[in-house]
Amino acid sequence: MTRFNRRARIAVGLWIAWAVVVWNVVFDHAIEIAGRAYLHTAAVAAQSGAPYARIEDAMRPGAATAFWTACGAAGVILAIGFGILGLAGLGLAGRQPGSVK
Repeated sequence: MTRFNRRARIAVGLWIAWAVVVWNVVFDHAIEIAGRAYLHTAAVAAQSGAPYARIEDAMRPGAATAFWTACGAAGVILAIGFGILGLAGLGLAGRQPGSVK
């Protein structure tokens, strides 16, 4: 295994790890926002005497939004990362590490 291949694998692994971390953070944040929106709706309903606000009515669409938003953020990171790695690898095929053309 050449040193370039090893570095490329490490770089790919780091971009994937970053995308996974961002996915988790974005998903968690969006779920938190949906939960807070439900708490506000439930409090307003309780104070005004309106019918009970069901958590499923707020969290089901909130979970779907969270999932797709997190996937979009992670997808953008992966696209940028793999694009950068692809650009960095241009012209390196066939060259030995450390050689100068």
